[in-house]
Amino acid sequence: MLKPTKFIRVQLFRFFAQPGNVYLAVQMLQLSKIILTHFKNYEFSSFDFNQKVIGICGLNGHGKTNLLDAIYYCCFTKSYFAGTDQMNINFEKDGFRLEAYFQQDDTAQKVVCIHRGSSKKEFFLNDAGYEKFSQHIGLLPAVIIAPDDIQIIIGGSEGRRKFLDTLISQLDITYLQQLIIYNKVLQQRNSLLKRFAEQGRTDEALLEILDEQMIGPANYIFEKRRSFTEELIPLVQDFYHRLAAHTETVKFSYETQLQQLPLKDLFKQNRDKDRILQRTNSGIHKDDISFELNGQVFKSIASQGQRKSLLFALKLAEYQLIKKYKSFPPLLLLDDVFEKLDDQRMHHLLNWVCNENNGQVFITDTHRERLETAFAKLQVEGQIIAL
Repeated sequence: MLKPTKFIRVQLFRFFAQPGNVYLAVQMLQLSKIILTHFKNYEFSSFDFNQKVIGICGLNGHGKTNLLDAIYYCCFTKSYFAGTDQMNINFEKDGFRLEAYFQQDDTAQKVVCIHRGSSKKEFFLNDAGYEKFSQHIGLLPAVIIAPDDIQIIIGGSEGRRKFLDTLISQLDITYLQQLIIYNKVLQQRNSLLKRFAEQGRTDEALLEILDEQMIGPANYIFEKRRSFTEELIPLVQDFYHRLAAHTETVKFSYETQLQQLPLKDLFKQNRDKDRILQRTNSGIHKDDISFELNGQVFKSIASQGQRKSLLFALKLAEYQLIKKYKSFPPLLLLDDVFEKLDDQRMHHLLNWVCNENNGQVFITDTHRERLETAFAKLQVEGQIIAL
C-alpha cells in the first residue's frame, strides 16, 4: 500500500508588521495553483494564486462557487455542495480531474483526484494513493462559509452535528474513524430492526452484539464533542460580539442523551420504541447544539442579522480552534458573503479575515468593484480573479 507523504513542519519565518513594530513568525498553508478538468461547469481551467487574499468575481452561474468547491474537494476528498460525485461531473463527460498545489511552509504538497464516472475514484497526495480517503482529512485543513450554512442556526440538528464532526475530524483522526464505525453499525442496526418487523420476530442476541459495537465509538465521540464544544463557547461569544458590535448575550450548549444515561441503558430503555419505529432512537446521532440569545431560544427571536452574525461567529471559532491545534491557520473559503451581511458586520468580518488573520482567504462576489473597494479600505493587497 502506498502511504501519503507526511508533512515536514519546518518553521518558516514570514515577517509582517504589527503595531509597535513587533514582528512575528508564523507557519503558513497556501494554495498556489489548481487545475480543473470537467469539474462541474469547467471544461478545463487553471488558476494561479499569488496572494494571501484572493477575490473571485463574476456573474452568477460563471463558476465562482464551483471553484471554491474544487478547493474544498482537494482538502476533504468530497464536495461541500454536491451530494454525489456524479453531480460534480461536467455535462456529458465521463468523469473529472482535480489537481492542486499547496505549500506547507517550505514543503510542497500535490493533490490529485481522478474520478472516472462509474469506476472507483482515486485520490493522491504527492503521487501516493490512499487506501482510505479518511487518511487525508486534516492534512490540508479548511473552513468554508456558504449561504445555505444558515441552516446550521435555524435548521434541524443534522447540520449542527455535521458542523461539529467537520471541525473535530480535522483535528483528531481517531474521532473520524470512530464516527465512520458508529455510522456503519448504526446503519446495520436500523436495517436489522426493519428486517425484524418484516419477519415478525426479534433476535435479541444479534441486536445486543450491534449495541456493544456502537457503545465504544459513541462514548469516544460524546467525550470529544463535549470537550471541543467547551472550547468553542468563549470563541463564538467573542466573535459574535465583534461582528454584532453590541452587548447581546449569546449562549450555546451541547445536548446529548448520554448526559442522562449510559448508551447501554438507553438501548434497553428504548428497545420497544426501536422495534415499533424500526430505527435506533438512542445514541450520539441524536446530539444537538442549542443556542440562546439573552436567555431565550435564539432562532425564535433573533433577527436575520443576528442569525448571520452567529453563523459567522461559529465558523470563525472553528477556524480559530483549528489554527490553535494545527499551529497554522486553515484555508478560509467565503462564498457570497457580501450579500449576507450589512456594511458594519461586513467590515468587522473582513477586518478580522484580512488584517488579523495570517492564513489564505478566498472570497467570491458578483461585483469586482465591491471587492476592490473593500480591499482598499482595509489596505489589503489582494488578487482578484475574474470569471
